[in-house]
Amino acid sequence: MPSLSLWFTAVTLLLLGYLSGSWLGALTVCRLAGVRDPRFAGSHNPGFSNVLRVYGPRLALPTLFIDAAKGMPAMWLAKTLALPTWLQGLVGLGVLLGHSYPVWHRLRGGKAVASAFGVLLIMTPGVALACAAWWGLVAAWRRSAAIASLTSATLAPLVSHWLAPDFVWVIVAFALLVLTRHVWNIRRLGRNRKERGRRQRRKTS
Repeated sequence: MPSLSLWFTAVTLLLLGYLSGSWLGALTVCRLAGVRDPRFAGSHNPGFSNVLRVYGPRLALPTLFIDAAKGMPAMWLAKTLALPTWLQGLVGLGVLLGHSYPVWHRLRGGKAVASAFGVLLIMTPGVALACAAWWGLVAAWRRSAAIASLTSATLAPLVSHWLAPDFVWVIVAFALLVLTRHVWNIRRLGRNRKERGRRQRRKTS
C-alpha cells in the first residue's frame, strides 16, 4: 500500500499539473498580440488548431509551445521521483484536465492534444514522437487538424503497447479524454451550424 508521503507527493504533483495545465496558451498569445479571444472566433476552441485556422502560424506556433511545455515540470518531477506508473499517469491526467476544464475559465478549455504530447514526451518519449509524426502526416494529407488529432489519439495506445507496455492503460485514459473532447466539440459545432441555418431560413422567409 502506498505510504502517506507518497500520497502527499502524488496529490501535490497532481495539483501542480492541473494548475499548470489550466494556463491556456492561446489566450496569453492572443492577448499579447492584441487580437480577438480565440474562444469567440473560428471553432471557439482555445487551442493550437483554432489559433492556426484563425490567425495563422505566427500565433499558432507559440500557442503550441506553451500548451506542450506547461505540464512538463510536474511530469518531470513525477518521473524523477520514480513514482509508480499509475501515479505518474494521474499527474499527467491532471495536466490534461487542467487544459480541458480550467476552473478560472468556467471549465471552458481546449481539447488537450498539445498538452498530451508534452506529457507523453516526458513520460514515454517514443510514443509521443511516433504520434506526433503520424499527426503531421495526416494533417498534411487531409488538411485537417481534427482528423489528425483523432487518429493520433486512437493510435497512441497501440504504439504504447509496442514501445511502453507499462503505460498502456495510462495512455488509454489520455486518449479517451482527447477523443471525448473532440466528439463533444464536433457535436457542438454541428448544433451551432444548425442554429445558424435556422436563423438564416427565418430571415429569408
